[in-house]
Amino acid sequence: MSANKSITERIFQAIGFELLAILICTPLLAWIMDKPMLEMGVVTLVIAALALAWNVVFNGFFDRLLKRFAIVHSAWVRVVHALLFEGGLVALGVPLIAWWLNISLWQAFLLDIGVLLFFLPYTYVYHWVYDVVRERLVIRSRVCEG
Repeated sequence: MSANKSITERIFQAIGFELLAILICTPLLAWIMDKPMLEMGVVTLVIAALALAWNVVFNGFFDRLLKRFAIVHSAWVRVVHALLFEGGLVALGVPLIAWWLNISLWQAFLLDIGVLLFFLPYTYVYHWVYDVVRERLVIRSRVCEG
């Protein structure tokens, strides 16, 4: 898979990631936390905005590292990618969640770990599917041009 993605494509990829996550997480978290859908929707949107910025920055950096060291997008690289991405998001998101929901850092951390259990496989699968679809579109584009 090619790691040569423009900033525009990286933003498109990140927005798709976050929109799908919001559609899945808002009703799920509202049900789990017994909170109104609107309240959890706002929390989810704020965290998604944070995650969107982190997604663009982290993935751009990660792709540059892969290219610099000529590392192939293997299954293990994707696992490392997902762990590092979500670990950084936990460090950024827990204080915000605690403040927004008026809960302790520990409670916010536990909540975030629960969400992380969803996002680890989601991150892996989303980026894998995105890369596969992208590669097919790139190949199709090259065939049509040539």
